[in-house]
Amino acid sequence: MKRIAVLTSGGDAPGMNAAIRSVVRLALSRGIAVTGVRHGYQGLMAGDFVAMDSASVGGIIEEGGTILRTARSEAFATDEGQSRAMAALRQAGLEALVVIGGNGSQHGALAMHRR
Repeated sequence: MKRIAVLTSGGDAPGMNAAIRSVVRLALSRGIAVTGVRHGYQGLMAGDFVAMDSASVGGIIEEGGTILRTARSEAFATDEGQSRAMAALRQAGLEALVVIGGNGSQHGALAMHRR
């Protein structure tokens, strides 16, 4: 695996920035490039991506919320929305998606996995 994406979805929760930082640092230590997805599944469907490195996650655990921003997405719940999200991942050459969020976020991740 050479390229992964990370997104935060649903409502802001404590620890989201710490989780983002952990994903980025661990991936980079293993030679894996990390792309951040802004605005959750909504941003995934739109291809709203940003390259992430050690500098982009430095000092973020003191910040509230999530540096990637988050959004709820009714459009993602549809087959068309999930197809758009998968197409955006493939087009960007991303091989895996790390989802940080609650129950709804994990249901979205499962729907993506099943595609």
